[in-house]
Amino acid sequence: MESNAKIFSGRGSRYLAEKIAKKFGEKLGNVKISQFSDGEIGVEFEESIRGKFVFLVQSTFAPTENIMELLLMIDAAKRASAYKVIAVIPYYGYARQDRKDKPRVAIGSKLVANMLVAAGADRIVTMDLHAPQIQGYFDIPVDHLDSSAIFIPYIESLNLANLTFAAPDVGSANRIREVASFFECDMVICDKHRKRANEIASMVVIGDVVDRDIVLIDDICDTGGTLTKSAGLMMEKGARSVRAFCTHPVLSGKAYENIENSVLEELVVCDTIPLKKESSKIKILSTDELFAVALRNAYENKSINSLFIRSRIHSAANK
Repeated sequence: MESNAKIFSGRGSRYLAEKIAKKFGEKLGNVKISQFSDGEIGVEFEESIRGKFVFLVQSTFAPTENIMELLLMIDAAKRASAYKVIAVIPYYGYARQDRKDKPRVAIGSKLVANMLVAAGADRIVTMDLHAPQIQGYFDIPVDHLDSSAIFIPYIESLNLANLTFAAPDVGSANRIREVASFFECDMVICDKHRKRANEIASMVVIGDVVDRDIVLIDDICDTGGTLTKSAGLMMEKGARSVRAFCTHPVLSGKAYENIENSVLEELVVCDTIPLKKESSKIKILSTDELFAVALRNAYENKSINSLFIRSRIHSAANK
């Protein structure tokens, strides 16, 4: 029997969409994305999607054409009488602009949410938003996946003797505490103060790192400044080793150089954003299976609770 689900991709995330579609059990659909000589984008679905569940895979990393492509695909799908249009956004760009932290600034993540809803999206599937409260910017359902489901099996495979988790800032403490609780081990916090975006003025480590194998976890690695400075500081304080796990490898500016020259054993990232180049210190773990299961459950109206670490902790506590 023919499936009522169709998966399409924008140009920015086709490498990932192909893997998600394969895990889902469907071929990636045909959508023509053209560009006029002045740069204007045009979108055309090359097959019928009338009455279908349409999943549109596109991360909204730079350039902003990726956002515009996604908006146009949503609009085209709605106008082609799709039954449901689900925007699958592995990396949600502009998420760092989640509040007015100083006068006369935009709240970029709210603006992007407004545009996605206005375009006609019925549901959002994303991963590791920079601020979880961004889910509240949408007046439609949001499935907010957690990369811990991908990172934890890899961390377990390392068999680190004296594992300790580190939060790169105070805002990440709750998430890191959850992972540390799963492993029943200690955690430390790196308290940082910024002069301005991408520039750290000072940093201190709260907690004991002597002879510990440290695992830093963060949602975004941009310039790599925070991670590499945190790793160096913890090694100075007596740590045995430091690894970093980041969901979204933005990796701008001198990020590759910073990581290569750092004391980090490795930087483990997800494939929500394609790497600009290879690095001996960067390892990629794929999100394809996690997204495929989430999409399948959304399509079949099933719960996705089992995909979260908190569910596994709760189940263990009740045994």
